[in-house]
Amino acid sequence: MEEGNQHTDNIWEGYVDWKNRPAMKTRHGGLLAASFILVVEVLENLAYLANASNLVIYLSQYMNFSPSDSANTVTNFMGTAFLLALVGGFLSDALCTTYYIYLFSAAVELLGLVILTLQANSSSLQTGSCDEATSTSPCHHITSKQAAIFFTGLYLVALGVGGIKGSLPAHGAEQFDDSTVKGRHQRSTFFNYFVFALSCGALVAVTLVVWIEDNVGWKWGFGISTLTILLSIPVFLAGSALYRNKVPSGSPFTSILKVLVAACLNSCMPRSSSTAIANISGSPSSPSRASNQTDDKPKIFHTNITPTSSLKFLNTAVTNKPFFSTLECSTEELEDVKVVVKIFPIFACTIMLNSCLAQLSTFSVHQAATMDRKLGPLNVPPASLPVFPVVFIMALAPVYDHLILPAARKVTKTEMGITHLQRIGIGLVLSIFAMAVAAAVEIKRHNVASTSGLLDSSEPLPITFFWIALQYLFLGSADLFTLAGLLEFFFTEAPANMRSLATSLSWASLAVGYYLSSVIVSIVNSVTGNAAHQPWLSGSNLNQYRLENFYWLMCGLSFINFLHYLFWAKWYKYRSTNASIPK
Repeated sequence: MEEGNQHTDNIWEGYVDWKNRPAMKTRHGGLLAASFILVVEVLENLAYLANASNLVIYLSQYMNFSPSDSANTVTNFMGTAFLLALVGGFLSDALCTTYYIYLFSAAVELLGLVILTLQANSSSLQTGSCDEATSTSPCHHITSKQAAIFFTGLYLVALGVGGIKGSLPAHGAEQFDDSTVKGRHQRSTFFNYFVFALSCGALVAVTLVVWIEDNVGWKWGFGISTLTILLSIPVFLAGSALYRNKVPSGSPFTSILKVLVAACLNSCMPRSSSTAIANISGSPSSPSRASNQTDDKPKIFHTNITPTSSLKFLNTAVTNKPFFSTLECSTEELEDVKVVVKIFPIFACTIMLNSCLAQLSTFSVHQAATMDRKLGPLNVPPASLPVFPVVFIMALAPVYDHLILPAARKVTKTEMGITHLQRIGIGLVLSIFAMAVAAAVEIKRHNVASTSGLLDSSEPLPITFFWIALQYLFLGSADLFTLAGLLEFFFTEAPANMRSLATSLSWASLAVGYYLSSVIVSIVNSVTGNAAHQPWLSGSNLNQYRLENFYWLMCGLSFINFLHYLFWAKWYKYRSTNASIPK
């Protein structure tokens, strides 16, 4: 009997291994299991960014896309990939474990990269570049066959990337024990190093692979991405015996919709119709318990849990008689839905930051392209400029995890040291400074162009591109604080049956931010342009833009967004208390 109890105590409840057997505490999970996920993320992000960061060049030089069509194609591709992370997260919670969602998604991305590699290796499947205004021979536009092959490969990659982003972070975080302080600290470390792993892959992608694409050939660039994602699969499988995989518990949307519909319909019922409803197991409440409750109080018999006072309008889902028996809700379901409602404003407040990231990754590249980009004997390609925030993130992540966070825990005497919402808030503040610095750098760059007499010239300006590194310093720091903070916040606070989906909101925020950035640019040009004045973001070259005004506008919008964030962050209450560190 004792042996049976010991065996049961050694099982991770709700988790299975890769063969669908109960996961064991002595065998599954922990830092070693999570380390495989970190290595896989390095390879996966390398494969993704190697193409995304430089794809606009391939489209214009080899597929004869116009500059605007190239930019829109890349933006749509990246936005779609990050939005599809929601699908990957949903499937991980509802249908399959994160383990199998990753393997399926990696296979889909691999197939897409194989198609793109084959197209890059065949001149008959490309159109080549051509300027109709200057070309002496007819230009070849993309054919339906070429377009079908290209977009099939591209969006298979987007589907695969979305599935991986939606499953891999949650899969790594699931390896740690929520019930211990040590496990929660290790999970926090994992999220910090997950962003570090993202940056490691990005560093190789925007330097080595971009150089190969520009100087050796795109077939080699796509080929490297294909081999990299192929290598990531056996690396992931090598950790199979160590992973603990959370058992899917069905669609998280079912309970959300049930509570929302029940609250709406039940609120129509008169208060006197309040009645006891079935407990979680479906057994009726005992008469003795019912008799202890007065008629003027809601009769809640769900494992003695009383609905919290927040979002009271939802409490009618359990306090009033259900319209239909199928709409009977437990208090646990009600409180889970309240958490989802509460975290959504936090998600919305990070979209503006990601719009800033999108603008800096486009206009900053254009700024640097007009500057002196010589680094010794090398001429740094503009597509490699994201190396600045990548390097800053790689340097800051270990410092934050091993120095700043432990010091904060000692000072605050709390388990987290710096709360998730404080960390996100720091990132939002840094994004404000990033836009202010970007505006100041642009003023300096424009003054150099004016004093040098190169306002209407395409010649490089006598100012080093290292000035751009200043805004990237704040940009990289903001990205580290916000992305790692969001991933951990959503995973920790979300109900257990929708953690993968909630974590995917971090990527969805990035996608919506990219789309919003395009909208802001269009609105700015529409408002600032008229018969007497040229729009801020138009002209024959960047020197004729009023880019500094646009950056100041983004700085102001970011500040207003931060004030908005402070309201919701102050209102938010964590699911669990921030306990003091045990002595």
